Amino acid sequence: MRQAIITALCAGVLAIGGCGQAGSGGRAGGGNGGGGGGGQADKPHVAFITNGIASFWTLAESGTKAASVDFDADVDVLMPTGIVDQNRMIEDMLTSQVDGMAISPIDGENQNEKLNEAAAHTTLITHDSDAPDSNRVLYIGMDNYSAGRMCGELVKEALPGGGELMIFIGRLEQDNAKRRRQGVIDEILGRSHDPTRYDPPNARLEGNGYVILDTRTDDFTQAGSQAQAEDALAVHPDIDAMVGLFAYNTPAVLNALAGADKLGKVTVVGFDEDDATLEGIKAGHVFGTVVQNPYMYGYESVRVLAAIARGDKSVIPESGFLDIPARKITPDNVEEFHADLKEKLGG
Repeated sequence: MRQAIITALCAGVLAIGGCGQAGSGGRAGGGNGGGGGGGQADKPHVAFITNGIASFWTLAESGTKAASVDFDADVDVLMPTGIVDQNRMIEDMLTSQVDGMAISPIDGENQNEKLNEAAAHTTLITHDSDAPDSNRVLYIGMDNYSAGRMCGELVKEALPGGGELMIFIGRLEQDNAKRRRQGVIDEILGRSHDPTRYDPPNARLEGNGYVILDTRTDDFTQAGSQAQAEDALAVHPDIDAMVGLFAYNTPAVLNALAGADKLGKVTVVGFDEDDATLEGIKAGHVFGTVVQNPYMYGYESVRVLAAIARGDKSVIPESGFLDIPARKITPDNVEEFHADLKEKLGG
């Protein structure tokens, strides 16, 4: 039954397009490595490298495990603590002679040399965050700018009369982070569609009845995000809304609001599907969130890399982009979505 459901999901995704521990890798699937130097030619060995450690990536890992069974592949899932760690993982996988790598670059622009080194020796695809100037053959994910605008729509629905707000995001070196944040800003301020636009993170931005006070980064840590949220509440006690754009940002904002006895008094809009965010929607503390599909990021990455390793390049869309669209989660659909999420995680 699962195979039938996944096959249907993959068919839908293709129609649209043409969602561990630090330093450790968990291999899904059995047997030896893959044909490009990793082992048996009929059982590809591929790597799935994230851009950090988060619940988001636990869901993606579940997708890689399902695909490793469905497409008879060995998969190493690696979750780095930072860019140095991620570059080391790329080198380790090249040494292991994997048949393909799916990477979410931490800083795509400044990692091009390392990514191109990987592409020269194996099949390279990106997922979640792209590196469009690298020699990757495919990007699997969503249009982050458009998804950001969806998040901005939620802010406007929650505060139709305008207001003051602050944005929280892990880091802005990543391509997906830049585009996502800019989409939020442009939608809230009523600007035209322009994914190339970029506002400095410390700029106070006004328009359309809204004031974006600041963008706070935290170097990809929930503790850092909570500290930033607590500081924002201290500096701006009358803030109207707080917007979290990485999976752990919204739970961190909720913790800060709870500590300040302001749950339900400040509008919260999130991104991704952390349990605390979804429970916050159910409790009325979060207006809504925009979710990706990390499960399918993992599943599709393995499916594509395994097919290419076996000589099938038809899995690469002509556009070089396999679109797995984002969607809004609100009180109207949160129960159904959360139940489906728990099922994918095996519980």
